[in-house]
Amino acid sequence: MTAETSAPPAHWPVGAHILWRYRANGATHPHICRPVTVVRDTPALLAVWVAPGTVCVKPELADGTPVHREPLATRYTKPRRTTLSRWFGTGVLKLARPGEPWSVWLFWDRDWQFRNFYVNLEEPRTRWAGGVDSEDHFLDLEVGPDGSWRWRDEDEFAQAQHVGLLDGEQAERVRAAGRRAVAAVRAWGTPFADGWERWRPDPHWPVPELPDDWDRSPFNT
Repeated sequence: MTAETSAPPAHWPVGAHILWRYRANGATHPHICRPVTVVRDTPALLAVWVAPGTVCVKPELADGTPVHREPLATRYTKPRRTTLSRWFGTGVLKLARPGEPWSVWLFWDRDWQFRNFYVNLEEPRTRWAGGVDSEDHFLDLEVGPDGSWRWRDEDEFAQAQHVGLLDGEQAERVRAAGRRAVAAVRAWGTPFADGWERWRPDPHWPVPELPDDWDRSPFNT
């Protein structure tokens, strides 16, 4: 299975299947890829749905060890490869505004009880014909339905700097983005106050398939 590689459209229609990818830090190739369904695509917001059971690409250590099970001291220095894995749980809704250095994810429990928002600090997404590309910045925020929040993965953020995946200037930019994200949470404006926790996916949507060329260059035509 292959997909088109051409100039990105002005917008993707509701129900379109695209790829949400993250480059390996300090590299140009993607090492995370999630086929998603477009929920909304406007000049102000891209919203996509990662359906339960979606086959995704994620990194693991070259010996097959899951990344999160490797001790932090060597997590970012041992050789890696990519592997396929099905998205578990109830799925996740991702919301991203153009140019903003984070995306906001919504999680629910199995009975559709809203659990929390998650602010993933990342490089502003680049659109291409097949989807969007970004780079994860390690540091994140977990936000409760009541507006309470806490930093997540500060240890990984520190270790990424220690091994050279982020230099001092980059790290300060990420911290600054995090402070702006905290301000957005405290202000409780878009997207937190927009009612997305009441959103539900169309039950007729098929689960997107992972294309064979999921790692193709966005510059190909």
